[in-house]
Amino acid sequence: MSSSPFISNLQVLPLCLIFALCLFDAAITTTTMATSIDDEAKALHNSQWWNDISPVSNISNHCEWTEITCDANARIVQIDIFNTLNVGDKFGKMNFTAFPNLVYLRLVAIGLSGIIPSEIGMLSKLTHLDLSYNYLTGELPVHFSNLTQLVSLEIGHNSIDGVIPDQLIKSLKKLSILDLSDNNFNGSIPWSIGEMTNLTQLILNANSITGRLPSSLCNLTELEKLGVSENQVYGIIPSEIGMLSKLTHLDLSHNYLTGELPVCFSNVTQLVTLDMSNNHIDGVIPYQLKNLKKLSMLDLCYNNFSGSIPWSIGEMTNLTQLNLKANSISGKLPSSLCNLTDLESLRVSENQIGGLIPLEIENLKKLETLDLSRNNLIGSIPSTIGHLTKLKFLDLHRNQINGEIPTGLYFLSSLNLNYNNLTGNIDAELARVFNLDLSHNFLSGQIPVEFCHRSDISIIFLGNEELNNEISIFYSKCHTPSTPITTLGTSSSSTNFHPLKIILPITSLLVILFVAVLIVSRYKMKNKSKYEETVAMDGDMLSIWNYDGKIAFEDIIEATEDFDLRYCIGTGAYGSVYKAQLPSGKIVALKKLHRLESQDPSFDKSFRNEAKMLSEIRHRNIVKLHGFCLHKRCMFLVYEYMERGNLFYALSNDSDASELSWNKRVNIVKGIAHGLSYMHHDCTPTIIHRDITSNNILLNTELEAFISDFGTARFLDPNTSNQTLLVGTHGYIAPELAYTMVVTEKCDVYSFGVVALETMMGRHPGDLISHLSASSARNIMLKDILDQRLPLPSHQRIGTDVILVVTLALACLNSKPKSRPSMHQVAQELLFHRQSLANDFDKISIQQLMNQEAYPVTHTQ
Repeated sequence: MSSSPFISNLQVLPLCLIFALCLFDAAITTTTMATSIDDEAKALHNSQWWNDISPVSNISNHCEWTEITCDANARIVQIDIFNTLNVGDKFGKMNFTAFPNLVYLRLVAIGLSGIIPSEIGMLSKLTHLDLSYNYLTGELPVHFSNLTQLVSLEIGHNSIDGVIPDQLIKSLKKLSILDLSDNNFNGSIPWSIGEMTNLTQLILNANSITGRLPSSLCNLTELEKLGVSENQVYGIIPSEIGMLSKLTHLDLSHNYLTGELPVCFSNVTQLVTLDMSNNHIDGVIPYQLKNLKKLSMLDLCYNNFSGSIPWSIGEMTNLTQLNLKANSISGKLPSSLCNLTDLESLRVSENQIGGLIPLEIENLKKLETLDLSRNNLIGSIPSTIGHLTKLKFLDLHRNQINGEIPTGLYFLSSLNLNYNNLTGNIDAELARVFNLDLSHNFLSGQIPVEFCHRSDISIIFLGNEELNNEISIFYSKCHTPSTPITTLGTSSSSTNFHPLKIILPITSLLVILFVAVLIVSRYKMKNKSKYEETVAMDGDMLSIWNYDGKIAFEDIIEATEDFDLRYCIGTGAYGSVYKAQLPSGKIVALKKLHRLESQDPSFDKSFRNEAKMLSEIRHRNIVKLHGFCLHKRCMFLVYEYMERGNLFYALSNDSDASELSWNKRVNIVKGIAHGLSYMHHDCTPTIIHRDITSNNILLNTELEAFISDFGTARFLDPNTSNQTLLVGTHGYIAPELAYTMVVTEKCDVYSFGVVALETMMGRHPGDLISHLSASSARNIMLKDILDQRLPLPSHQRIGTDVILVVTLALACLNSKPKSRPSMHQVAQELLFHRQSLANDFDKISIQQLMNQEAYPVTHTQ
């Protein structure tokens, strides 16, 4: 039976209607999608984020932008900006509601300021949010609790305050990484933190968190990294932390924790680092810690631990760093410590440890730092220490060690043996030790001539009574003394001629008159009229002690023929520099302030400031000041002469630059770092240079680096704001000085980064620095920026050193001052870093070094 045409038409009608509706729905969807895509493009354009690099005119191709990732439907799903823009207060101009499909948002180190836009809390699909290393303020938006799909939330290194929201903690059940470090969070850690059972990393370091550690932390059974250091947490350590079986890194340092170290910590057998330093923890060190077979770093310093070092600690054979400094530990050093054959740093200073230094110490072949100072050690220094060829720092000062100093310690960078009972002669090879202190012992015999090149003899051997006369003989043997200018307020440690000490106060006026007559007779005519007033002793003219005896004023005038232009070798920021050979044969450099310049208050102040600074500091990598004359008619400084001039000249001259091998360049950077580290961390108060440039780094015949030109240097006063006028050299000044006008150590750190890069590149790195904040940095290869006048490093060790220098330099150029390393950290890295390359040298990009992917850097505290 055939179908009726009428019935067939009725059946077809609904199908047509459905098809039409589908077409209509598709048209609406297409229109909506087009509108959404257009909204996204407009949001990017209206944000003005990219305007500083180049005006964004064609917004239709935004999916091709480096920082933007789109899905198959051209919808933005990822915005990833790392240190390539400078957004600043334009953060709020971005309409985040235009990106409903966004799953990944990383805005790191791009200068974001102000509060976090609450609209970010509407991105319901977001799984990763990273706003680290910016200048964000205010509290965390409550709308963040809507981001229930978040797996990673990182907002460290900002200035966000308020409490950690309990509502936020309870809502983000999928969170695996929570990093709130280096902010201003206060209040206590919410008990509800235990509900975030998917957490693998909880980083709350460097805030103002108070209260106790909640025992609910034990519910975080997936936790691998827990950091609550540098807060104000108090109370006992919850034993429940011992239940976190997957924990590999635990840092509770710099708090107010009390009580004993829980024995159950020994159950956390996956631990690699355990840092409990700078607390008030007491009791004994649990012997059960021996169960932590994977532990590499154990830091318990600055606590109240008592008892002896457990013998079982020798079973923790993966330890590379052991720090028990500043406790109340007694007993003897267990010889089992010598089983820790991977140990690189052993610090047990400032305790009450007695007995002998174990002979088995020679087993620690990888040891680089050994600090046993300020204890009650007795006996002699084991000769086997000389077998530790990697050892760089040996500190045994303030013990009761006796006997002779063993031979073979010449390879050390630092040796401190002061305040002991050491006897015997002085090994000539010790003159090669960079930082040496043998003061306050009972050493005897002659001072070897190998010490003649050193300027710190009186400091090295101070308090060795049998050497007092020998020091005077030593100076006369090594140097020819000259008649002094004057000795106002100086300490004459180079002589013990007591009759002179008695006669000098009585005859000082006669001596001054005699010198005046001598000058008048030697310099008639012009010299008489010009310098008669200079030696009149009116309080303006000073001289400082130096290892060549005393520098005579008349010798300076004679050597330069009254500062004749023939002896001028250059000009500086103020004054001219002259080269002069003294009667003793010693060649010195003289920086002289001209008369017109001396009438300028700023020049006069800088000149006197330099004399003040350099007369109070002395370091191997800081240019030596032999003497100075400050008088209204004649002002000059007497420096150690540097034969190879400044670093800028050496890099500018092709012949000199080719002589600066990669190894020499690395050593130059090391020298600058050590000098600045000394100024920042070993001087009280701290000294800030404020004008670190390649022009102010001098080189000697061995191409060693010396920091010079301290005219703009200043002491850092912790009790003031340290606001300053903008000084320094364009291209080397830290960017924050332009708007904060507050000088800190990190200003020098930035300048060091510029000079370090300049040394490796052979030219000022201005172009590279400008590209560091652009996406093009990802395409810049390390091999392309290095000085092309040298072949690429062929030796593995040299290659790793070059990469380390560039990595550290880039870290020092971080736009955020508090994210830069300290000069102490830089100096330590350059001394101790031994990590091998992760990639081939010629395949490493600048972006990798900025992310520390090719050569990770772990700062040494």
